[in-house]
Amino acid sequence: MSKLHLTSPAEVYRDPATYDAERKRVFAGSWQFIGHESELRETGDVVAATIAGFPVIAVKTGDGVKAFHNVCRHRAGPLFDGERGNCGASLTCKYHGWSYALDGRLRSARDFGAADGFDPRNFSLFSLRVEAWRGFVFVNMDEAAPPLREWTQPLEARMGTRDLSPLVHAGRKTHDIGCNWKLYAENYLEGYHIPLVHRGLDAEVDSAKYEVNVEGQVCFHTAPLRDARAEAVYDGLWAFLWPNLGVNVYGNGLMLERMMPMGSSATRLIYDYYLRPEIAASASERERIFAMSREVTAEDKWICERVQANIAAGIYEQGVLSPRHEAGVAWFQGAVGQALR
Repeated sequence: MSKLHLTSPAEVYRDPATYDAERKRVFAGSWQFIGHESELRETGDVVAATIAGFPVIAVKTGDGVKAFHNVCRHRAGPLFDGERGNCGASLTCKYHGWSYALDGRLRSARDFGAADGFDPRNFSLFSLRVEAWRGFVFVNMDEAAPPLREWTQPLEARMGTRDLSPLVHAGRKTHDIGCNWKLYAENYLEGYHIPLVHRGLDAEVDSAKYEVNVEGQVCFHTAPLRDARAEAVYDGLWAFLWPNLGVNVYGNGLMLERMMPMGSSATRLIYDYYLRPEIAASASERERIFAMSREVTAEDKWICERVQANIAAGIYEQGVLSPRHEAGVAWFQGAVGQALR
């Protein structure tokens, strides 16, 4: 008989102070997906993201990829605007025009004037670690964090001989949900709700045989297709890479799902679809995949926002987790608690 696990207390899903602690102890210390190497082909190519309030960029230099906080050292202006593009030979602040080399060194403090003690070498950009897994680029704000390969090793083993190199970026979709990021992540981490909430998905996969297994920093979800011969969107494998990345494996590629906190009770989902070239080139095939994803997301949005509202009402304080279905939720809540301690 399994040990009974209580849920996290309701307060952690509505307390701004808890969210502020998570920003620093969860997100600032973990590997965060930011883009793909195909978006960083030419010198000066940039991808940008905001990770729990931290604005970050990765840029292609002459000899690799560098990553920085998207914050000028003068008066905190932005260096790059938008999600992706090319900055040319330098990163230039949009506020006062300070210019930085692509390796982060300050090249020009525009019209600054003479100032005793001002040394440009002391005003390089705030740098981040940057590493890649199978072409997918991740950044980390913590210099002491384990290398990305340790983070992704269970995922690498499970993916096995799947060849991701031919896949091309086929689109990005964003969805805003009025709930705490942990509440959405926990919804992702169990299949207990599928028969009631996701009728279309339940028609594709056999949710009665849904399995959850935790390996290191990755929580795997598997469910056999009800009809292996059918044209199903999903391939029956989902992986959650701590703390907030879903790797949704499709029959014709995959979708990376970033669960980005926007505050104590708001979450933005960023979906990047990577598909086989012939599928990506077909408007009807892309729409078939987008439509299933859109349907599942709308269903998750409805239930997660209702749960958030119930938590905010102040009646519910704590519940219990199913040992059969919610081992992934127990793992996640334990990991969050450990990070905050």
